[in-house]
Amino acid sequence: MTTAASALLALAVLAAVGDWIAVIRARKPLEYICKPLAITALIAVAATLDPRSSDQQLAFVIALGLSLAGDVALMVPSDRFVAGLGAFLLAHVAYIVGFAIAGGSTGAYALGAAAVAVLALPLAARYVRALRRAGRRELVFPVLLYVGAIGAMVASAIAVGNALAIVGASLFFVSDSLIAETRFVGPRSWGALAIIVTYHLAQVSLVLSLVS
Repeated sequence: MTTAASALLALAVLAAVGDWIAVIRARKPLEYICKPLAITALIAVAATLDPRSSDQQLAFVIALGLSLAGDVALMVPSDRFVAGLGAFLLAHVAYIVGFAIAGGSTGAYALGAAAVAVLALPLAARYVRALRRAGRRELVFPVLLYVGAIGAMVASAIAVGNALAIVGASLFFVSDSLIAETRFVGPRSWGALAIIVTYHLAQVSLVLSLVS
């Protein structure tokens, strides 16, 4: 890892911890600073690394930029959920492209897809039932599309066989599942903190997978 990347990673970690504190203490002004700063710093980390593949690096930088757009959409007072969902869906597509650049056999992709399906299908059914009970049928298709995208991203990470990528993709899946659980099924007192901690750990792991 380059010196610049190490310094920027430290900034990203500090901003992430600041965001966790903001969530715990319900300090919105601090969250508005720290949440976008953490991902902005990670974008800079990804851009200044000396990766195994510059094409994969570019795909990951794009994914992080789209994640930043999604963060802002979900963070603002108006809570633009559909816009945020769309931005993160595109981020997962960019990560999938990055993993495809890294390689992986057809058999490895099939194994990854099977492993993800065991968890993703029951969760998707749970969220669809919750949306229908709440009369929010207009969100069923976008949510199913999103579950498919993040499931494909996790499967791609598994196919590549990079341990940090698998950890990062899996944590991203956990974070997004918690968002769906708290928004569609019911609130959890620990939900907001768990969502942001797993999200930041996911993004850091994915960035570091570029050099692992």
